[in-house]
Amino acid sequence: MSVPDSASADSGGPYGIVAIAASAGGISALSRVLGGLPVGFPVPVVVVQHLDPRHSTIIAEVLGRRAQLPVALASEGDRAEAGMIYVAPPNYHLLVEAGGVLVLSSSELVHFVRPSADLLFESVAGAYGPRALACVLTGTGSDGAMGVSAVKARGGTVIVEDPELAEFKGMPEAAIAAGAADFILPLDEIATVIRGLVEQE
Repeated sequence: MSVPDSASADSGGPYGIVAIAASAGGISALSRVLGGLPVGFPVPVVVVQHLDPRHSTIIAEVLGRRAQLPVALASEGDRAEAGMIYVAPPNYHLLVEAGGVLVLSSSELVHFVRPSADLLFESVAGAYGPRALACVLTGTGSDGAMGVSAVKARGGTVIVEDPELAEFKGMPEAAIAAGAADFILPLDEIATVIRGLVEQE
């Protein structure tokens, strides 16, 4: 598999990053997926969870209690490191630029939300091309559908939680309707498939 120049600084595996998005019901779903990723996971994980912007968040602490990997709120200018989970802070879009540099943006809402799954997925598609792995979990609305289309168009891989089994089916259904899903899986199988894809030589 060819590696785009923008991803050349990353590890030599088939994937350079995992991006996950969720909305309603997402804390529980994210806890189960992130909890299945092992210590030493070879790429960074970036997460958008729609949150109420009026309140400070303890999402990093909550997910950190369930995950084996360290979890942190993303900070402007951080370089995403393998084996770390970065969560978009409330009321900021999270984007990933070439070389894994994290960018926070307070630009306008997308589909009435900030952070936006679409913007995260579109940024990792641009930065990582075929080495981007995007995952859409439970949520209402259609955020993420345009973004996974961008990931797919650049040769990346898309995993979607089975909407028939998801707590809220809107986001998974929209991603599937976009024609971008490579895998449609029950929640408890997603971490295993992510590991299998990312850890292959």
